[in-house]
Parts: sequence; C-alpha cells; structure tokens
Amino acid sequence: MEVSISIATILFITIFSLFFYLRKSRSHEGFKLYPVVGVLPLFLLNRHRFLDWTTEVLRNSRNNTAVFRRPGGISGVMTANPDVVEHILKTQFENYSKGERLVSVLEDFLGSGIFNSDGEIWRFQRKMASYEFSTKSLRNFVTENVVIEIQMKLIPLLEKASETEQILDFQDVFERFAFDNVCKLSFNFDPGCLGGDGTSGTDFMLAFETASTLISGRFRYAIPKWYNIKKFFNLGSERTLKKSISIVHKFVDNIIRSRMEEKTTENKDDKDLLSRFMADKQNSPKFLRDIAISFILAGRDTTSSALTWFFWIISTRPDIKQKILAELKTIRSKTSNQIRETFHINELRDMHYLQATLSETLRLYPPVPVDSKACRGDDVLPDGTVVGKNWFVMYHAYAMGRMESIWGKNCEEFWPERWLENGVCRGESPFRFPIFHAGPRTCVGKDMAYVQMKAIVAAVMERFEVIIMKKETPNHLQSLTLRMENGLQVMVKKRSI
Repeated sequence: MEVSISIATILFITIFSLFFYLRKSRSHEGFKLYPVVGVLPLFLLNRHRFLDWTTEVLRNSRNNTAVFRRPGGISGVMTANPDVVEHILKTQFENYSKGERLVSVLEDFLGSGIFNSDGEIWRFQRKMASYEFSTKSLRNFVTENVVIEIQMKLIPLLEKASETEQILDFQDVFERFAFDNVCKLSFNFDPGCLGGDGTSGTDFMLAFETASTLISGRFRYAIPKWYNIKKFFNLGSERTLKKSISIVHKFVDNIIRSRMEEKTTENKDDKDLLSRFMADKQNSPKFLRDIAISFILAGRDTTSSALTWFFWIISTRPDIKQKILAELKTIRSKTSNQIRETFHINELRDMHYLQATLSETLRLYPPVPVDSKACRGDDVLPDGTVVGKNWFVMYHAYAMGRMESIWGKNCEEFWPERWLENGVCRGESPFRFPIFHAGPRTCVGKDMAYVQMKAIVAAVMERFEVIIMKKETPNHLQSLTLRMENGLQVMVKKRSI
C-alpha cells in the first residue's frame, strides 16, 4: 500500500513539474526548449515552414535573438539583431568561422571553395577574387556577356513565347539564363541551357540544381549527421546526391583538363575566372574545380531567385510597374538609344527606382535567407546573449527584413520608396541588410549583380507585358537559396510601342 502511494506521489510530482515546465516555457521568449530533446519537437512540426516559424520566434524574443538546442549536443543562437550581425561578421570576425560542422556538410559538393572554407585557403581565394572583380577587363567581360545573352537568347525566347502564347516558367528561364551567364564568367563556356540546343549543358545544370537542393536537406534532419548513415549505405537522397555531384564534378573537371591541355596561359585570353586562377601554377585541378563550382552557385541561384520574386511582386503592384516603366521611358528620352538596343551601363546606373524596387525585393525575399557561423571561443554578444565554444550563431536575413525594430511599422509592406532620398537610391548598412553578406566576406560581385538584374528587368519590361498565371503567394522551396516552389508560371505579350 505504502509503495503504491509512493509511486503515485512520484508520478503526481513528475506530471506537475512537467506541466509547470511546459507552461513556463510557453511564457518565455525565444525557442521553447524541452527536456533532453530541446527544440526538436517544434522543429519537426515547423520545418516545412522553417523561415516563417523562426521569424515569429525572433520577433517575440528579447533583442530579436534566441538560443536553441538540439539532440547530439548541438547548441546555438539565432539572431535578427543588426548589432549582433556586425559583431559576428566584422567586430569579432576571427572568432566566427564557417566551422567544421558546416564545412563537412557541404564539402562533398563545394569542396574547399571560397564559400566553404576558412583561414588561409579562404584568404587566398578572397584576395584573388577581390582583385579580379575590381579589374575593368572582368567588369567589361561580365557586362558584354549579359548584353549578348539578353539580345541573342532571352529576347528571342520571349518573342517566340509571345507569338505562340506559350506558358513559361520564369524561374526556370532566369535560372537557365543565369547558369549560361555564370558559366561564361567562370570558365568562358556556354552550356546553351537558354535558347541553345542544351545538349552541352542541360544535364550539368539539372545535376547542379539537384545537388544544391539535396545537400541543403542535410541541415534539416531531425537527427544530426543522419545523412552520414544514408551516405555510407548509399540510400535514398544520398544516392541521388552522389550521382548529381559526380556529374557536376566530371563536367567541370573535363573543362579544366581540356583548358590545361589546349593552351598555355601566356597566349590565353585571360578574361574568365578560371583562366585567371590558372595563372597560378600551384593551384591544383581540384582546387580550380572547387572555385568554379562556388562561383556558379553564387551567380546562378542568387540573381535568378531575386528576379523570380521581383516579377511576382510587381504583378501584384501595377503602381510600381508603372513607375518603373516611366523611369525607363525617361532614360530613353535623354539619348538617341532606340528601344531595340539594350541599355548602356551608365543608363543602368541611372535607374534608381528600379534599383530601389530590386533592393526591396531582396529585403523581403533574400536569396540566402539564413547563414551560419561557428563560435571558436566563448563569447558574449552585444545584446548580452552568452555563446559557448563550438556553438552555431545563425543570422536570419529573411527575418531581418520583417523586423519592425529595423524597418518600422510597415516592415512587411513592399515599399521601394524607403530606399530613395531625393530620387536617388541610397545604400544601407550591410548589418541591417546582409543580403550580400558583410564584413571581410562581403560579396565581391554585389555591384555586378545589380547591373545584371537591372539589365534583364529593363529589357523584359520595356518589350513585354508579363502576366502571372496564379496570383496566390508562392511557397518557398527548401534549398540553399530562396527558390519558389513549382516555379513562376507566366505568359508574355509584346508591349505596344
């Protein structure tokens, strides 16, 4: 009898304590951390809407920063606080690296490329990339390629679709455009994915897309490193990932091998990035491959993502569309430039309202919505949050674009005017707007990205009316970048001139 009473008492105390803990956890700010399993139950419930869920958590967290824990000893901090972002990306840059965990997850695909490396390997690539992207020859090479792609591929494709009333997936169109363009930049090779026969590069592009999507899935496993077991037994998604990575690596390796065999660097036209990095004889073929793949990832997915969301947004905002068209018309009227010509670089720089609209798109739909660093040594963040050694610190660009503390009460409104001062598009602190990263790792191709996006948008909008097939807000596709689930289905009609 006494034993039964004791068991009942213990059971009552346990249930009461658990109830009190759960009730207390619900009243606390930040992630709800359950005994033993940490944030895992809520992660499983919300991983299909990870960005919106974590945005809600950070909004209700003290200083827009929250601590999380997962099974396997993984602890970390997620933040949408600009002061914290500046701390980890600039002030304490040396204490926050990519980290072994993140590098190991992406290593199969990215190797030791610039976006998946630390220390001297990163410094070497960064120094060389910064120098090359500052050269006039590379800037001209990029601009010329964009103009050629627009004139010879994009416009003819849209004209044909207009004549035949074909429905296009704009996300696919922009990804193919960006893929062709970035391959030209990376190793002066045209895979012909947009407007070509596609036989030389479509398999490469599709494998690249599959690899990007599947490798990002490794971050969403309930059990950390579960992918290693699937990888060991060559099962499921890991089997597909392995095959896709093999196709990508083989394709790039063949280009590097043929480039090395066909000419010496002394009589080579050193315009593309591969040629420039090959000038250093110490760079191995694998190292060159890692560099090329990293730049393809950066150039292909980011601009295509931004352009896809841009065209969906302006389809819902005819007022913004008319302001962009008015700006293009004003710029045309100042020169003898005819409509069938692409805009000149100086004309693109004068498109302040268009740049403001693109910046507003990037604010709400950042191509890289979340990025992560690893803390090398114990630290205290500017908002007082304690960070332990080997913890993750994740800054949430998607959430930052929706923070009233950063952008005001209209933070969720699409309002390009927030970027304009006296009609000129102003810059913004990269720690409030970390779309192109910040600190020593700031994207070296930021200015070129804006030039490319403005050139494409101006060419398309001036010639065509873009009609979106579905007006519903699209869902996000879980990938390394913020892609649109099921693409963006559109019809295009020639605009009357």
